[in-house]
Amino acid sequence: MKAMKKPYSFQTILIRSLTGILLLVPGYLLPAQYDQDKNYGNTPSELLPYGNYQDAYVYYFHKPQAFTGAGREKPEPKGLSEVRIGVLAPLEGIMVHQGTQMLQGATLAVEEANAGGGYKGLPFTIMPHNDVGLWGAAANEVVKMSDEGAWAILGTIDDVNSHVAIRVALKLEIPVVNTGDPDPTFTETAIPWVIHPIADDRQSCYALVDYIYKQKGLERVAVIRADNRYGRVGVMEFRDAANREGRPLVLEIRFADGDTIFDTQLERVKHSHPDAVLLWGNAREMALIVNRMHELGIDYPIFTSDRAVNPLFLEIAGENANGVVTTCQYNPKADNPYLKTFQANYKKRFGMEPDVFAAHAYDGMNMIIQAIHKVGLNKALIRDVLTDLKTLQGYQGVTGKIILNDAWNDVGDIYMVKIINGDFKFSRASWKKE
Repeated sequence: MKAMKKPYSFQTILIRSLTGILLLVPGYLLPAQYDQDKNYGNTPSELLPYGNYQDAYVYYFHKPQAFTGAGREKPEPKGLSEVRIGVLAPLEGIMVHQGTQMLQGATLAVEEANAGGGYKGLPFTIMPHNDVGLWGAAANEVVKMSDEGAWAILGTIDDVNSHVAIRVALKLEIPVVNTGDPDPTFTETAIPWVIHPIADDRQSCYALVDYIYKQKGLERVAVIRADNRYGRVGVMEFRDAANREGRPLVLEIRFADGDTIFDTQLERVKHSHPDAVLLWGNAREMALIVNRMHELGIDYPIFTSDRAVNPLFLEIAGENANGVVTTCQYNPKADNPYLKTFQANYKKRFGMEPDVFAAHAYDGMNMIIQAIHKVGLNKALIRDVLTDLKTLQGYQGVTGKIILNDAWNDVGDIYMVKIINGDFKFSRASWKKE
């Protein structure tokens, strides 16, 4: 006869209750015995929340969100003179350089498509809109693009505006391809009109955690981050992973975009006695912090967010940038003929080297254009192609192979970057292969 099951202890009930609460948070929790390639967001098994103690009852973001509404039956409109695609990008303010690169990358893709005949002889036309960085303004811009007849939207970079934009896109039922916002929670909104073909900050943080704690053997990390959603959500992934490694941050302190004086923050860093410092913000502020650290004789290994992979960072930090380590969502020096052709054409067209925002925007716009060629001018059908993982799996772009998971986040390769002699040196991160 089978022995009766013992009643659950109070401790077991408490753990299961906490697990149920955790499942209300974006779905990182998976059984510890799962292959790490099957974990959400390529989370290493040892970094799963409570993964060594309890299996989850429900796993989120492991099945694509279906769109079961109407719209696929709509015929293609007649009498059009062009095929409009919206681009939402920061074209003013502190992120204007990145926004300009994004718009230019998208523009090059459209110009090449038009040189090949456009869509059935109709030219593709970009409808550019400024992401002005004001709360709620992105919603108005998305509505304007829809009113203008855009068939899909590319953009934007700012985390808050990206979230606002896709909620409006859901109501308007218009596809959105985001190639600029690394927010790991972006597609956790479960909006079935959105894809995210750029590696997010979760991927970057896991790579940094592996490199800092395991490969370099450092233990005490102090963080100086931007006082905005980009800094908060990006560092959140690093902080949580560090906690699960048993190495909580010794300090997390903030600065505002546009700041030029960081003595207060650096004084606190010095008193926290770290082994290393992680900076998370835009290129300008991070470079100024690096310079001030050298002036004050604060000599710790420096790690940064991926926005340091920017000529502006090298220009401002100069020799002080040498030795800084960060990550990047692609390798601009890869031996990829498609990439090299893009880089040459981009420089010839715009007189500058393309950055990560330009390269990913070029890929994203080409994904939109190819979807339109495949199914025609029907937003629901364009959405179906963009979210079809069987079609998209292993999409080869100038940024490399784009691999989307079931939440439509890119979980392809992430790269470690070290600045040596004033130049960026790239190597593929190894954390997810162990």
